[in-house]
Amino acid sequence: MLKKLFAFGKKQEDAKEEVIYSPVDGELMDMTDVPDPVFSQKMMGDGVAVKPSNGEIVSPVEGEIIQLFHTKHAIGIRTLSGLELLIHIGLETVGLNGEGFKAHMKEGDKVKIGDPLMSCDLDLIEEKAASTVTPIVIMNGDMIERLDKEPKGTVSKQTSKLFTIKVK
Repeated sequence: MLKKLFAFGKKQEDAKEEVIYSPVDGELMDMTDVPDPVFSQKMMGDGVAVKPSNGEIVSPVEGEIIQLFHTKHAIGIRTLSGLELLIHIGLETVGLNGEGFKAHMKEGDKVKIGDPLMSCDLDLIEEKAASTVTPIVIMNGDMIERLDKEPKGTVSKQTSKLFTIKVK
């Protein structure tokens, strides 16, 4: 009885699974193919990337905005299970100082899958930054028991799975 009451006997299969959907329409890429060593060598964490076909970025999960960079090039979200995701819009976009980005939320906002996060001008990013490739990185990978990535191909925001994570 005490084991049940205090959940000491938690079974491995009780671990929570979390599905991360695409935050943008485009082509799914493996993280190792991102043309930036910080991402391709997974220095910030594992994940995937999308080469976007438009500039509408939506929430890939249900959770809370924990960081909106002042340059608006990246957004941090904590999921309901505690995973922390970083959506980094384009490569070397911090130097744009917010030019071409319009945030639709702020830190502390609760979000659901598909809620608008950001609009960005892909033509401007293509012209003034290194790339429009948008990595989606798991920042606290120590929480992950298993990470199942979807195969490369075309993805649609809010409906296409990028990966399924089994949280420890």
